[in-house]
Amino acid sequence: MPDHLAMHGFMAFVERHGYALLFSWVLVEQSAIPLPSVPLLLAVGALIHTGRLHIVPAIACCVMAALIADTMWFQLGRSNGRSVLRFVCRVSLEPDSCVRQTESAFVKYGMSCLLVSKFVPGLNAVAAPLAGNSKSRYWQFFFYDGAGALLWSAAYLALGFVFSEQLETVVAYASRMGSSLFLLVVGLFVLWIGAKLIQRRRFIRQLDIARITPEELQDRLNAGEDLFIVDLRSHLPESPKLIPGAARISPEDLTARSREIPRDREIVLFCS
Repeated sequence: MPDHLAMHGFMAFVERHGYALLFSWVLVEQSAIPLPSVPLLLAVGALIHTGRLHIVPAIACCVMAALIADTMWFQLGRSNGRSVLRFVCRVSLEPDSCVRQTESAFVKYGMSCLLVSKFVPGLNAVAAPLAGNSKSRYWQFFFYDGAGALLWSAAYLALGFVFSEQLETVVAYASRMGSSLFLLVVGLFVLWIGAKLIQRRRFIRQLDIARITPEELQDRLNAGEDLFIVDLRSHLPESPKLIPGAARISPEDLTARSREIPRDREIVLFCS
């Protein structure tokens, strides 16, 4: 009986606050606050299956909330450019790669990558400000981002709808475990965060050994040193101009174009 009451209480809370809760939760998550909305979407999908909530207003709440938050990041990306991207990636567990991967996706797929960005946490974090930084028209961003939000919300609501009975079983099992399950989940999450931070610290320590500042590079070039510079920055139209004398090669093409890099000169990789 207590298990049933716990499960009923959770679903009753979601049902009671319904669309307002869904709108607020998605808005907060898409504003770059780490508050996963997938569990809520699944719960709402289960309530839609029982007829206590309805699919159209649920999707409308998700799409409107996502568009409001993403429009804010789009405008910040347009006005502040890469400084916004650096800020977003600074709070990421893997900031050295998230912008590069997203820029590569934009180079390859253009605005259409917004259709799937919300399914990929790293991509979702920087897609909107990068779209703004690309100087794309807002109506294009609005269309693709809205369509992506629709696909994302509909997919998880549909999963909750189809597996509503299984979700009730999971909630009941979790309620039986009580605080033990909560402590286990928190412990695993802390361990995962710790492992990522250690990995990142080691990576930064390795970079510090061989890092050179732009000022130091300029001084060495002015002194006449024979350096070969590889510009690894993205090929987006709004990317900074190529460094004089540098070869622009994307990280993905380094292996294929390795013969273009001389072996008898000191090589500097520019990726900031």
